[in-house]
Amino acid sequence: MTKKYKITIDRNLCIGAASCVALAMKTFELDSENKAIIIDEAGDEAETIKLAAESCPTKAIILENIETGEQEYP
Repeated sequence: MTKKYKITIDRNLCIGAASCVALAMKTFELDSENKAIIIDEAGDEAETIKLAAESCPTKAIILENIETGEQEYP
């Protein structure tokens, strides 16, 4: 899979809801502090990663399009 996004997680916003993990388990997982971490930026399809970011109740996942440098979410 080609990498479309540079993914950043704002750990101050992350509450460990794990909706991102449920939707994109090849991209995200929870660490020992119950915060989301990135395990593979190209682990899931780009659409799946975007859905996972959109599912975050605190908007802690920031997606930047690698090609354009534009922030796509939030």
